[in-house]
Amino acid sequence: MVIEAANTTFPRTLREHARTRPERPAYREKYLGIWQTETWSESYNAVRDLACGLASLGFKRGMALGIIGDNRPRLYQAMLAAQSLGGIAVPLYQDSIAAEMVYVLQNAEVHFAFAEDQEQVDKLLEINQEAKLNNIFYLDPRGMRNYAHEHIKPIEELMALGRSFHQSNPDYFEREVELGAPDDVCVILYTSGTTGRPKGVCQTHRSMLSAGHGACSVDALNDHDNIMAYLPMAWVGDFLFSMAQCMASGFTINCPESRETVSMDMKEIGPSYYFAPPRVYEGLLTSVTIRMEDASPLKQRLFNYFMEVARQCGADLLDGRSVSLGHRLLYGLGNVLIYGPLRNTLGMSNIRVAYTAGEAIGPDLFRFYRSIGINLKQLYGQTESCAYACIQRNGEVKYDSVGKPSPGIEIKIGESSEVLVRGVSLLKEYYKNPEATAESIDAEGYFHTGDAGVIDSDGDLRIIDRAKDVSKMADGKVFAPKYIENKLKFFSFVKEAVVFGADRDWVGAFINIDFEAVGNWAERRDIAYSGYVDLAGNPAVAELIKGCIEKMNEELSRESMLGHAQISRFLILHKELDPDDDELTRTRKVRRSFINEKYGVLISAMYGGQREQFIETAVRFEDGRAGKVSATLQIHDTKTFPYGASA
Repeated sequence: MVIEAANTTFPRTLREHARTRPERPAYREKYLGIWQTETWSESYNAVRDLACGLASLGFKRGMALGIIGDNRPRLYQAMLAAQSLGGIAVPLYQDSIAAEMVYVLQNAEVHFAFAEDQEQVDKLLEINQEAKLNNIFYLDPRGMRNYAHEHIKPIEELMALGRSFHQSNPDYFEREVELGAPDDVCVILYTSGTTGRPKGVCQTHRSMLSAGHGACSVDALNDHDNIMAYLPMAWVGDFLFSMAQCMASGFTINCPESRETVSMDMKEIGPSYYFAPPRVYEGLLTSVTIRMEDASPLKQRLFNYFMEVARQCGADLLDGRSVSLGHRLLYGLGNVLIYGPLRNTLGMSNIRVAYTAGEAIGPDLFRFYRSIGINLKQLYGQTESCAYACIQRNGEVKYDSVGKPSPGIEIKIGESSEVLVRGVSLLKEYYKNPEATAESIDAEGYFHTGDAGVIDSDGDLRIIDRAKDVSKMADGKVFAPKYIENKLKFFSFVKEAVVFGADRDWVGAFINIDFEAVGNWAERRDIAYSGYVDLAGNPAVAELIKGCIEKMNEELSRESMLGHAQISRFLILHKELDPDDDELTRTRKVRRSFINEKYGVLISAMYGGQREQFIETAVRFEDGRAGKVSATLQIHDTKTFPYGASA
């Protein structure tokens, strides 16, 4: 299936929705415990007021507008307002520290910014000498009473300026909207910067809306669907779901009260469409597992029995395959007693389709959700392809692939097994970086993703690792660290993992435990602990993680590709890897070179045969203070299995 490239813009699409479905809900936002609804007509008027307010203060075509905060209707509308004037939206990660924001604001030449609240305004003021922001607009007035600065305004004041400007210039807004072209840049999204400075990915109205229309066509999404918007607005996936697909289909965007209330808000709103990275699905399942451990023996037996029924036939029923009458009846009973209440607990009672992407998802985790009737699928893409390259179709779901090429997209495998992408959703360019643009897009128009993969006999793509991370061990055999790390993270007790093995005789690993899951495990065994460092250093926890690693080693030994790359030694880190400490990107990708340097003494100790190693590590606390945490870490040996061993 091939789609025609979208031949319109976001503001003109908004105007069409306001005309054809004026009273349908465009946004819902929970504020002070109450859901507030804004229709497409009201949203269009809000965007017009914001745009005219910006115009009255000198915002012009080609300028960039910074956006920082949690998912809020006014922030999405601010992006549309900038686009209405021929401007470019530049969302930033809301958990970024001030120093991280300077580069993006300077590189994108942002002089107007919208901030959600006092916290974000304070960050912008802290760096404003370097960033040179002319105007900052804020949504939440709490704590802002004494911010007497002529360039800091509440959003209501900006909208009042806009209404006045519109009265004096009634044709201005519509004229500016008509001047916009499909190939104008609509947003600059910055890459995670795992190996250097983030790059600004310039996406056009055409590319983003083409991705939105194509993704909606796969699942027949329409204006009666709705989605929970809770992932960072600076991430390409949120722009695809909460902007492009919303505009393509007219469905409703629901904004939770806060990141902490997402689970509760999901239950109240009952979205029909959902996206989460694997770690969110893992966290939800972990919470279910913990609750079941607190249940009575009878409830535990019922749960385990019907989950076995679901494993046997749930996914087949979901895919419309043949299932015996006996299994259908048992599954129906399980749906009443277990699966339905469980979906309700997860806030997924009304889910028609759900997606995951960003990392590999464990087969057991994938099967769990599909077995209880949640139509969970995988998609694949990059910021440079609007997160739109491959997508799984109904009835064609595989646990070890990311699906076939999306509508309007071509995929091929290049040198070194690199995945190459060409089609309707590719970036226009990297902002102010023609060298990087030329390096990433070849003469045939294919974008070089940097991912290594294979296409199977059914035409489905399977991702192996980042191409640059695939290397050789000392014996010349392939080493793909991300593949092994993902398999480790399939265990609920492992939150993060970093493995080493390039140019070495054997594989070693750093482990971050999942504090909630391991803490619950420890409490049930009367193991006392005072915090993360204490729990991570407990010998019983080391045995628990050792068991997980050895189980993974046994599974790996049966694989033809990486059976030789089993983990021989590991240690449990005394702190969680953190984006604030530069160990992870804001999208939680490992910064390998930084970790190799920062924890070099631990790597040397592990490969030097030592049993323990003291380390003192600089950390940044949530309140911005700098400090240090130290511990003597134990290094453990693990059992490995003969390559090619049978089950």
